[in-house]
Amino acid sequence: MDEQRIRDIAADSVALKQRFFAEQAGQLLAVGRRIAASLKAGGKVLAFGNGGSAADAQHLAGELVGRFKRDRAALSALALTTDPSVITAIGNDMGYEAIFRRQVEAHGRPGDVAVGISTSGRSPNVVEALRLARSNGLVTVGLTGGGGGRLAGLVDHLLDVPHTDTARIQEVHGMIVHILCEIVEEEAGRP
Repeated sequence: MDEQRIRDIAADSVALKQRFFAEQAGQLLAVGRRIAASLKAGGKVLAFGNGGSAADAQHLAGELVGRFKRDRAALSALALTTDPSVITAIGNDMGYEAIFRRQVEAHGRPGDVAVGISTSGRSPNVVEALRLARSNGLVTVGLTGGGGGRLAGLVDHLLDVPHTDTARIQEVHGMIVHILCEIVEEEAGRP
């Protein structure tokens, strides 16, 4: 690695963010407003993913329950990645592919929002959870990359980053989370 490679990585990340947000600003606004409407109606957000995407799910839930930029009432959000006893019990008894699906079954109600995050769009446990969420009347959102994979046809709202490098996709996903939180806080977070 040299200094030029670092500059090239940063330039690729910046160019990807500019492209994505120029092309997807309307879709991102629609998703943020849909999440806000669900929360205002007494619904909740269920977020989930694996690895870095699990961290993004936790980040989303943390900002909604806590605060993003201003003091306001707490908003109902759960990261389905945070309870090791639940995850390991489901994984042991039903298989790893069921860890999010079973929690969506337990906590999701029609009108809630399920946010599945998978850089490839192919994570079986995310796919299964979103499939169940959609059939149970939840609004489904997929954060993906590289065309959306299996999630592309399963969700109401697809926020697909046009890249195949996991790190670049996750960098955009982090910004998506922040923008969604800002939209939701403006729309649903009246003090």
